Amino acid sequence: MTTTRTKPLPPHGSYARANGSPGYRPPCKCEPCLITRRKEEKRARVNRELGRSPFIDPAMAQAHLKHLHQTMTWPSLATATGVPLSGLLRIYNGERTKICHSTHARIMAAQPPAKGDGGQLIDVTGSRRRIQALVYIGHSLRAIADAANTGRMRIHAIATNGQPTIRRELAERIEAAYKQLAHQAVPVNKYTQRSRNIARSKGWHGPLAWDTDTIDDPKAQPDIEPAVERKPNRTEAARHISSEIQHLAAFNLSEDEIAARVGRSRSYVHEQLAGRRGPGWRQQLDTAA
Repeated sequence: MTTTRTKPLPPHGSYARANGSPGYRPPCKCEPCLITRRKEEKRARVNRELGRSPFIDPAMAQAHLKHLHQTMTWPSLATATGVPLSGLLRIYNGERTKICHSTHARIMAAQPPAKGDGGQLIDVTGSRRRIQALVYIGHSLRAIADAANTGRMRIHAIATNGQPTIRRELAERIEAAYKQLAHQAVPVNKYTQRSRNIARSKGWHGPLAWDTDTIDDPKAQPDIEPAVERKPNRTEAARHISSEIQHLAAFNLSEDEIAARVGRSRSYVHEQLAGRRGPGWRQQLDTAA
């Protein structure tokens, strides 16, 4: 048995019910519908006599739709405006040369939400940089995926430029995982150094290379020291490592973790933090002698 779906009739008193649909249903002659039809006919007659067009240029509505679509999905836009999705898409894509005043008013009345829709597709740049930064300091893709409550292959695809956009909800989970793991001691296991090696071979950058305000900006560049022709001398290298040790210690990382990150022994890090072995300590001993 075949079931035929029928579209529900518009309510009595609406213009659609009062005017009917040629070839489908006749105009309704109940009192509320007759009143509605007379009002619409009178409004149309007055507008014609005054030279008022029933249509308006869609440029403003199109611009507002583009603004709303930055934080809202199409189903959300259709619900917020009361305009069918097909009509919204035609306005958004510039396929309409004119729209009704009522359609224009409904679109312009819609306001973006305080927080974007979770299903909205956004640029993946910020999420990719956060994942790469976590791998740079030794976190495995599996650990990042677990912290972001998603799959390892999804994290891998994002980190390796496998997709240009990402759902806002997932981007927010990755950001939360980044805040959790970026300054947390990295578990030392067989994946730790492997992750660091992969990140460095691919030219990825750690958390220190990105500022909070620019990490999501595709045009932003990592904050790294420019390459120089000469090799830094031992004092300069020691001074840089000492600064890095002090910076990492400010985040309450263990001496073992700091040693693994800067490539020095635990005793070296301990001496640095104790103030007994700062940059230039050999020269100081020679001068004292």
